[in-house]
Amino acid sequence: MTVSDAQLKEVKDRLHITHDSEDENLKRLISASHAAIKGSCGEFELDAEELGKELVYERVRYAYNDAVEYFEDNFLSQIVAFNFHLYTKAEEARLLEEETATDEGGA
Repeated sequence: MTVSDAQLKEVKDRLHITHDSEDENLKRLISASHAAIKGSCGEFELDAEELGKELVYERVRYAYNDAVEYFEDNFLSQIVAFNFHLYTKAEEARLLEEETATDEGGA
C-alpha cells in the first residue's frame, strides 16, 4: 500500500507529531495496520471506508506507543462491525450482479 501525504498528515495530527523525523516509521505503521485490518475484516480502500480508516489509525496509535497487543481487545466491537459492514456490502454487490446477469439473460 502506498501511503498518501494526506493520510500521513492525518496520522501525525492524531498523534500530535509536528516533526518529519517519524514519517517513514509512520508510513510503515499505516501500511502494516491497513494490512492487519484487511486481514481481520476483508479488502477495503482506506479513503473509501471511514470506519476502516478509523480502525487503521487507532491501530497505528497503539503500535506507535508500543501497545499494539491491546488494540484488538479494545476495538473488538468495531472490528466485528466493520467486518459485517464489508461482508454486507460485498453480498449486496454480488446479488446485484447476479440479478443483472439474470435480467440480461432473460431478455
